[in-house]
Amino acid sequence: MADSTRRRLLTRGLFQQRTFFELTDRLYRGHSLSDAYEATLDAIRELLGCERASILRFDSKGVMRFVAWRELSQAYRQAVDGHSPWRPGTRDPEPIYVSDIAQSGESEELKQVVLGEGIQALAFIPLTFNRATIGKFMVYHAAPHEFTDEEREIALTLARQLSFAIERETADLAGSRLAALIDSSEDAIVSKNLDGIIQSWNPGAERLFGYSAPEAIDKPITIVIPDDRLDEETSILARIRKGERVEPYETVRRRKDGSLVHVSLAVSPIVDPQGMILGASKIARDMTTQHLAHERQQLLLREMNHRVKNLFAVTSSLISLNSRSATSVRELAASVTERLTALGRAHALTMSGGEAGEHSASLHSLTEALLAPYNEREKPRVSISGDDMRLAAKAITPMALLLHEFATNAAKYGALSNDAGRVEIGFSVEGDVVKVVWSETGVSQPADKPDNGFGSLLVQATVTQLGGRMDREWTTEGLRISLDLSGPLLAPPVD
Repeated sequence: MADSTRRRLLTRGLFQQRTFFELTDRLYRGHSLSDAYEATLDAIRELLGCERASILRFDSKGVMRFVAWRELSQAYRQAVDGHSPWRPGTRDPEPIYVSDIAQSGESEELKQVVLGEGIQALAFIPLTFNRATIGKFMVYHAAPHEFTDEEREIALTLARQLSFAIERETADLAGSRLAALIDSSEDAIVSKNLDGIIQSWNPGAERLFGYSAPEAIDKPITIVIPDDRLDEETSILARIRKGERVEPYETVRRRKDGSLVHVSLAVSPIVDPQGMILGASKIARDMTTQHLAHERQQLLLREMNHRVKNLFAVTSSLISLNSRSATSVRELAASVTERLTALGRAHALTMSGGEAGEHSASLHSLTEALLAPYNEREKPRVSISGDDMRLAAKAITPMALLLHEFATNAAKYGALSNDAGRVEIGFSVEGDVVKVVWSETGVSQPADKPDNGFGSLLVQATVTQLGGRMDREWTTEGLRISLDLSGPLLAPPVD
């Protein structure tokens, strides 16, 4: 080999090495895929001696699109946009070299487009990711061109380097997105090795368990597991070593301050590209709200069950006691229906407004509801005055029965049985004692009212239940009933 030829080859080899080194450096230092594309296009033009080149990638719909180019018109790019010899994901694609487009087997329409751009030779060099096609770069020549073995080898080397840059950028982007997702997650996301030692600890874990990342990393995961649940961790690690995933289940974990928290826990094995299990990732979701809601639901169900049982007991008692004095089935039905209706109005007050457990019935509102049927809008016959306090839940039903009996007696025998009578009800609260004064005017003592009927028995039993005493007297003006009730009647005062 002549010295001139040797020097020429050596010079060319050094030039190629320098160009590849510069490309590698630019790919390494680049901050985006655009940087990688530009560096590769420069290298293609220098190493393959062509002015025109392009890089294309499959988009999200699987269509091959231009992402970078040199010296190509917009009309040409629009005309060949989407053209590709491979489908997305084609395995181990082979480069395609066309030395003379006019002599190729392409369609006449495509030939005319390529020739119209001043291109007579071109090469399709595939870009791959894990051996699957993700795009290509194109080399164009203005005249027919036979691609040498050296050019083909250079083209493949360039494709490998660009493919690696795309793979790295994709992995970095995916890693950044995953890291952002983990950091922003409300759930605790933790990784540990096969010995149960914590390797990572996201902000969600800090919020849930109270340990900062420096406090938790390199510590055993058992720092957040209560002593009576340590067997769970033994079982989890055994399953992870087998490559099994632990589906979400509810359990209890311990915070830094020692308090317990209900969580939903899912655990998955961490596997490297060779399939070796390195550890586990755990996602713990705070279930405190759901757990409290479940407990509240169960409490409400128990309360409802208790109320229903009480209602049945009261109904049974009403029927049993009234049957002793009723003279007919019709009288029994009418009496029981009236009292159940009164209980229904009282119950409606306990369920109006507020959340469960907050009873809105007060002394005034309960009395107004029970006496509303007797109070004419144009000519009010009932007045309520004095202190108004919210009633405790368990006091509403007996108070309703008591006031209903007074109203019923007034309608049958007293002030509400004629057109002139009036009823005044006054309340006063002194400490825990509720004083009630029921006054009827415009009526005289009836001669035929029984004093030992069911109503009287019910009043006496109710007053006793409310921890009180009752004085009843007839005056020249009418009937006066005074009650001192000392049982736990009242809820906190109305704001």
